[in-house]
Amino acid sequence: MGKWTQTVLAKLLGVGALALLMLIPLEQVRGLIAERQQLRESAIAQIAQGWGGRQVLGGLVLAVPTEWLVTEATGQAPQVRTGTEVVLADNLQVDVAMAVQTRRYGIYGAPVFVSTVRLSGSFLPQDLARARRASQAQWLDHQAELRLLLADLRGLQQVSGLTVNGRPARFQSSAQGLAGYPSVVLPIDLPTLGDGPISFSMTLQVAGIESLQVLPLARSTDLAVRAPWRDPSFIGAILPAERQVDGKGFSAHWHMLDLNRSYGQYWQAGDASAEAVRASAFGVELYQPVDAYQRNERAGKYGLLFIAMTFVAFFLFEVLRRLRVHPVQYLLIGAALATFYLMLLALSEQLPFGVAYAVAAAAVVAIVAGYASVLLRARRAGLLLGGMLALVYTVLYGLIAAEQYALLVGALVLLATVALLMYLTRRIDWYAYAPAARADAPQEPQKQA
Repeated sequence: MGKWTQTVLAKLLGVGALALLMLIPLEQVRGLIAERQQLRESAIAQIAQGWGGRQVLGGLVLAVPTEWLVTEATGQAPQVRTGTEVVLADNLQVDVAMAVQTRRYGIYGAPVFVSTVRLSGSFLPQDLARARRASQAQWLDHQAELRLLLADLRGLQQVSGLTVNGRPARFQSSAQGLAGYPSVVLPIDLPTLGDGPISFSMTLQVAGIESLQVLPLARSTDLAVRAPWRDPSFIGAILPAERQVDGKGFSAHWHMLDLNRSYGQYWQAGDASAEAVRASAFGVELYQPVDAYQRNERAGKYGLLFIAMTFVAFFLFEVLRRLRVHPVQYLLIGAALATFYLMLLALSEQLPFGVAYAVAAAAVVAIVAGYASVLLRARRAGLLLGGMLALVYTVLYGLIAAEQYALLVGALVLLATVALLMYLTRRIDWYAYAPAARADAPQEPQKQA
């Protein structure tokens, strides 16, 4: 048993077990990253409370109260039931100019915007007549409303130039909404508007955080958005028909028909699926390319691999130089390597990620290289291992930065590393090496065949 523990195989298995043991501090760091991400989300929620959340704009819809008689049982007097009929516009044009800035809460920040939204459209009398004929209830025309849907009314900073059929009008607050979205309303008297189209136009100042989407509550919906943000993410039910992104920002244009959605031009409120209406939204998100926490999480995924690679390098030096490195010394090296991820997380919250990465990597490389110089009894070996570790961290940074090609680059690096190890150890007779061997140790006599 004692002789077996001195073999290269036993040592190699022990080094592998120590590398797996390093999963414990790495998992602790991952948990800390998740905790800090939650703190960031809480900070963003605090910013949204005073500014406005992720915005979804619904345009104007026509809501008409209705009533009808229902006889529930024979011999009972009919009961009056009430409801609301919803009719959508024929066309809707939305033009959005976004002004973007970063708001901070403590050490955390998020992109916020104030959008100037020019909104116009019209309702066709044919649509109103068709909806009236399809309804089995009596319309209360004098109590009709035009409703403007907005996901977070705290972000509605200003309404100007509101007109209906060319006449100035003004919104009122309301507890009514649609598909789970709150609204402000404009009471109208349908008979006084005549039999022609009902046209509307307005200009809004809408504040929000991170994203702005539009609901296609019209037969034909056109949305144009422009903003000085270089990394837009186009989200929702459809992608823009036209878009342009450059170093100064982006512009995009969407066109959506009623044929592209799963609900019609009119319905009884409550009948249409709220999920279908919400799922039809489309727009833009102010994407932040690989923020600090995403980069830290990505770096941690390669932690065990790079710790194992460093352990293998130490093991090769140990075998080739016939030294003995104690397991405690391997653990100290592993602890230094694991500390890199904690340092990176702490520094990246205060400094740009590239600077934080360079400082954390330089500190760990210096510690490990100095320790290896003493441990391996050769300054050159320590410098060589330090250079190797610096190369490893350089490769790791490349993996973090290569968002779409990280898997491909990582696979190629791993393949190259395995090939290099095979090349360097191709002439080693592993049966002839034992880490515990000493120059003055007596050798067993060779048995004659």
